[in-house]
Amino acid sequence: MALSLRFGTVGSPLATPPRPGGSVGGIHYAASIGLDALELAWVNGVRVGEATCAAIQQAAEETGVALSVHAPYYINLNGEEEKWPRLRKYLIDAAHFGNLAGATDIIFHPGTYFGHPADEVLKVTIPRLQACMDELRQAGNQVTLRPEISGKAAMLGSLADVLELARAIPGVVPCIDFAHLHARLGDGAMNTYAEWISAIDLYRKSLGEDAMRHMHIHLSGINYGPKGEKNHLVMEEADLDFKNLMRALYDSGAKGRLMCESPAMEADALKFKALWLEVSGEEQ
Repeated sequence: MALSLRFGTVGSPLATPPRPGGSVGGIHYAASIGLDALELAWVNGVRVGEATCAAIQQAAEETGVALSVHAPYYINLNGEEEKWPRLRKYLIDAAHFGNLAGATDIIFHPGTYFGHPADEVLKVTIPRLQACMDELRQAGNQVTLRPEISGKAAMLGSLADVLELARAIPGVVPCIDFAHLHARLGDGAMNTYAEWISAIDLYRKSLGEDAMRHMHIHLSGINYGPKGEKNHLVMEEADLDFKNLMRALYDSGAKGRLMCESPAMEADALKFKALWLEVSGEEQ
């Protein structure tokens, strides 16, 4: 029986064999160890052709592994006017080739405030993201664009920011990174069952039940300071209360994918899956 959540890694698992290697090898290896999702980590640029995309799609279909893409880090919806055409191309290329590879969701970091208030920044970023979505839909591309919650308060990407982008633009739905949410304010907040339930309820009220059935979640341990995220940690080194987070997700009826960004990513992804089985009582 399928679980409510699929579990996987952001990038190919670390122990992926060298042959065939790459994304194709990563997909087959992920399936062999009990994972059923993979996020293609195109974070430094989209460097694939149509033949590679076809091979990735075939591997995913053969194994039943659900695919998403992490688009390049360079995207900034609030970038300077003269830089915006180049920045937007990173997102369009990730969506185009991701779609060819069989990915359904394109995750990206929405950018920075450059010191401006969030409401002013959203007046710039919403029309830009809407134009990207219009171009994709006109090309027949039905991927979901997912702005990710950021781990630093100076960055565009609070829960309120990504929900506002999603409310404004059909086809945009946030990637909820619970580690970033915990680290963002630098004070250790967002680490209790009540806080997580509150955040998930806001997500539900803002976007509806369909969004609850197709959540895309990032999770890892995280190290943070007064300015927010510093680096990701393995599960055992983190102060995040993973079990109560899983309880909050289960009690909220969350479905979709939970992708691990830990330095020991497939090991921790399998630990997250085991914790979900324990909390939910679901059976495979």
